[in-house]
Amino acid sequence: MSKVFTITEGLENLGALRTGGQGSVYKGRRMGPILTAIKLLPTPIHTESEEDKNFRSFRNEVTKLQKVNEQPNPNVVKILSWGITDSGSFPYIEMEYIEGPDLGELLHPPHDKVFTLKEAIRVADQLAGALAHCHKVGVKHGDIKSNNVKYNINTGNYVLLDFGLAIMTEEQRRTSIRHAGAIEFMAPEQHEGKMLLQTDVYSYGIILYELLTGEVPFPLIGGGDAGRNAVMLAHIESEIPDLLTARKKAIPKTWDAERRAQEMQVPQWLLRIISKCLQKKPEDRYPSGKELDAAIISGSLSAADGNSQQAGLNAIALQSENERLQKELLKLRQAPPLNAEPVEDESKVTLSKPFYYSVMTLLVLFMGFSVYSTFIKKQANPTSVKQDSLQTEDDTAKKAKPVDYGNAGVADTPTRLDFEALRRDSIKNAQKNAEPKPNTDSNDSLATDTTVKPDQ
Repeated sequence: MSKVFTITEGLENLGALRTGGQGSVYKGRRMGPILTAIKLLPTPIHTESEEDKNFRSFRNEVTKLQKVNEQPNPNVVKILSWGITDSGSFPYIEMEYIEGPDLGELLHPPHDKVFTLKEAIRVADQLAGALAHCHKVGVKHGDIKSNNVKYNINTGNYVLLDFGLAIMTEEQRRTSIRHAGAIEFMAPEQHEGKMLLQTDVYSYGIILYELLTGEVPFPLIGGGDAGRNAVMLAHIESEIPDLLTARKKAIPKTWDAERRAQEMQVPQWLLRIISKCLQKKPEDRYPSGKELDAAIISGSLSAADGNSQQAGLNAIALQSENERLQKELLKLRQAPPLNAEPVEDESKVTLSKPFYYSVMTLLVLFMGFSVYSTFIKKQANPTSVKQDSLQTEDDTAKKAKPVDYGNAGVADTPTRLDFEALRRDSIKNAQKNAEPKPNTDSNDSLATDTTVKPDQ
């Protein structure tokens, strides 16, 4: 097809971009300077009527495809229009034109053979979001490959394009895959003509493997049927080559040792996701792009060092240390500043030093006076103590009554109180005799020195 090939009125043909067994892609211009991309399907539709099976199928698939753009997504190409060409009656879909290289071109010189981990994770995130967006409305792409993901130089996003296989009939799809499909990216069930949501998930895993290692797990050697059959059997039967080993071999020698070592630290969560996507059986993969996108988000948030389990332990340790530091900080905030005045307890009485010393001095003087009054003065005047004692006993004797023994013929016996009275009289007489007296004659002495006997 040449540049003069007419597509439709108002849509200018600016030349072919790519041709293949699934159709050709042309660069077009609509309404002046606006650029678009037109996907032509290889099977012509002769009549635009419900009686034509191909037209009916094409219209149904395009109608379903247009649901993708009901809610715009920055990682999915916009479908602008669809129809039948004026020349040749080929069905077509018109999409926005994305300015920039595709992933396949970014893996060839002057670019490095492999993507950096940071950029590969960015592609994984955006492409998973694009698949989730399509699968949510029931659209299966069916032709996920590195050439169908472009880097938009105007927005910086990676965009999923070319939904041509999605609008083909099952028979057209099987024929296209057998002869012209990108066999390196096809899931095992796709060789039987099946196209499932899990089929897109498998092709997604092949793309990530290619970005990290520089090549697909089972590259096509030669373009004949033998080479295609060998790749197909490898997808069905062979194990996927170890990704880390392949990446180590593909890392550019121009990178310094530190960068090479750093770029070999592929996160474990990403390796697990790629491995799950590349399972042989569809039921062992993620059910759709929605679950795949959730796994990418969860993995990228849970661990930045590539070991989610260790990262979880580190997170717990960091949280514990953070709580400890917060407690220490709270204690420091509650403690008074070093130069702050001490806060007085209102429940305590504060005494000044002079007042305190005065009270203690008076208390000591009072105690000393009490001791002096109690012991010193009494020892200095023992006579008064004795007199006080005798006076007390005398008072007691006066209050007591003599015992009457009656007239039983028994000799009268002095009572205990009589003896006490005699003892007091004896003491009084002794005190009197102790006083100095003038000299008297012997008779007076004898008269004075009398012995008091108890009464009979």
